[in-house]
Amino acid sequence: MNPDQLRQSKIVVLSGGDSAERDISLQSGRTVASALQLQGIDVLAVDTAQSDWAAKLPGASLAFIVLHGPGGEDGSMQGALQTLGIPYTGSGVLGSALAMDKKRCKQVWQGIGVATPGFTTLTPTTDWQGVIDRLGKVFVKPACEGSSFGMSTADSGSTLQQAYVIASQYSGEVLAEQFINGPEYTVAILGDSALPSIRLETANEFYDYEAKYLSDQTLYQCPSGLDAREEADIAALSLRAFRSLDCSVWGRVDLMRDAMGRFFVLEVNTVPGMTSHSLVPMAAAAVGMDIPALVLRIAELSLSEGH
Repeated sequence: MNPDQLRQSKIVVLSGGDSAERDISLQSGRTVASALQLQGIDVLAVDTAQSDWAAKLPGASLAFIVLHGPGGEDGSMQGALQTLGIPYTGSGVLGSALAMDKKRCKQVWQGIGVATPGFTTLTPTTDWQGVIDRLGKVFVKPACEGSSFGMSTADSGSTLQQAYVIASQYSGEVLAEQFINGPEYTVAILGDSALPSIRLETANEFYDYEAKYLSDQTLYQCPSGLDAREEADIAALSLRAFRSLDCSVWGRVDLMRDAMGRFFVLEVNTVPGMTSHSLVPMAAAAVGMDIPALVLRIAELSLSEGH
């Protein structure tokens, strides 16, 4: 379907839902719906927290998914749409499910040699100090949440146990991941290409929820300051990590760089934020693509992917 055909179609924008990222998803949904309307496309915004959301889908040429977190980004919505025969944006069922589960991601990456920090799974009976003795300072995070919900750091057995209690309130298993003491980067993926990397700078200990959505002090460098070889390296690593999970169309890969200059992949987001301040639109702007053009491109790529 070309741009002219898209403009004659109906696109349903799915946002909201009932995950911890509901409010961010609603913001993304408004941005995407507005961008599509600017392209002259017939748009219907649907909040999937409403019981009759599926009844609003018939007649849609495409479902544009901007649901963040469990229920929208984990393959379940993708599977439902596939069953209903409605094309949708982004990665398919397998890629979405894998990318949402940080433990499975890291197991895949370790298996194929993609650099990712060491980790272990935490349980109520974990030897807390033993984990610290083996990994040193760690990030503690729920395996199946986004936006840094439930995430904190620990550098002792007692703080690790406290961090586990916080993270265990969210979905999935809880991971302790080796702390990388260095700058954080993110790389947006669009089709077969990596967009320019972004370096994230925050006064907080790491790029947490407050730094992402609330602070006016967080700095974003795009271009990130890497030289041409380093930019090529981080792009290649990001694309490899993304493709290894069977992800497609668009997404975002988060990485950190250690004191030796090595990049480590942290996670892949298959439905990143799409507000005016989000990172994928920021990277797209660096190559001259505004939000309406970006949204249209995601729709075109998704339809050619054929989910």
